[in-house]
Amino acid sequence: MSNVHMIVGTVVIVAYAITLVLNVRLALTGTETPGRLPISFAAATLLALQYMLGFSVLGSGRSVPAMHFLLALSAVIPVGIEHGLGARQENPRRRGMLGALANILTLVLVVIAYIICQNNA
Repeated sequence: MSNVHMIVGTVVIVAYAITLVLNVRLALTGTETPGRLPISFAAATLLALQYMLGFSVLGSGRSVPAMHFLLALSAVIPVGIEHGLGARQENPRRRGMLGALANILTLVLVVIAYIICQNNA
């Protein structure tokens, strides 16, 4: 289960990197990229799956540093900002900027959580 958790963690990072690129494009051009929203929702869904896998790993008795899951769980806040607050923005550039900022914060949190777990594997 731990290996699956690590693989999905890598996919989450890649998904948020792609979402960041799409939101930066929207912020710079004001032009909506087809598939930006479904990709963003897929990244959020992968993060939710990652949470479930992480709780399964914890439930199996594996010990992880508290900072790992605190950072990982806090990543849901910028995801909520992107999908809740960003979606309400009428100006596409502002929507892209808010989404990009939220994606940067999400990426920072999940990458640090990933590194913590890699170093303690």
